[in-house]
Amino acid sequence: MQKIDKILIGIAFSPNLKPNIFEAVRLANMFEAELVGVHVGEKTVQKIADLNSLLKEADTLKKGFKAIWQDGNPVDVILQTCTNENIDLLILGALQQENLLKYYVGSIARKITRKAPCSVLLLIKPSIERFKCKHIVVSGLKDDRTEETIRTSFLVANKLECKKITIVEEIKQEELHVTVNDDKSLRRANIAKERITKREDRRVKNILKNIDCSNQTVKMQSIFGKRGYSIGHYAKVKRADLLVMNAPAKSGILDRIFTHDIEYILSELPTDVLIVR
Repeated sequence: MQKIDKILIGIAFSPNLKPNIFEAVRLANMFEAELVGVHVGEKTVQKIADLNSLLKEADTLKKGFKAIWQDGNPVDVILQTCTNENIDLLILGALQQENLLKYYVGSIARKITRKAPCSVLLLIKPSIERFKCKHIVVSGLKDDRTEETIRTSFLVANKLECKKITIVEEIKQEELHVTVNDDKSLRRANIAKERITKREDRRVKNILKNIDCSNQTVKMQSIFGKRGYSIGHYAKVKRADLLVMNAPAKSGILDRIFTHDIEYILSELPTDVLIVR
């Protein structure tokens, strides 16, 4: 995702509609992208009036707004709209199932992020006023898709004027191959950790060689622990404003790994999350 020309936001007439719209408009203007809104449910005169009223309150869109109204299953409609409209970035805030009072992100986000043909931004704290993004945490996991994810994080950081990026290298505890039961084995474990950390830092530095990092302070952080859970916890503790992750792989066997990876993030979103496809 080197460029964002078209952004889609899922519109639910929930208490979060106003901040979701304001955030989407701001992002569309920052990326100079066209904004498309999709509402899954009945199109009524009142809903059209409410949406138009909010768009007038928000900043003026540089590239305009297109509204799509469609009945059906929320996941199917949103995914189909992403494809039909050639969307680069899908924004999901609080989504509401028509005629139900329950607002939810998790269950729909899981299904959509598995199948979305584009990148997905999950907003857990949309705001009417702009709060500057100060710290982005990015997955530096050893994976074929990681270079693209890191590149995208710098693109986003530049557009959001964010000056601090931490690239987190998640390492499985099993990689140490050391059972700690005394001082000697503890020393062995620490040496092994240091060796793996240096290896991971070298790998990430190789990726960064081809990226302009001049606008950001970049830190690398190795974390040993459960994949997905570790980076989510780190982002929460460091109070990151945005967590950037690889999209889940779509193949059958790898898709099952998704349960142990991004599933941790989606079950309890630590902050706003960008999943890069």
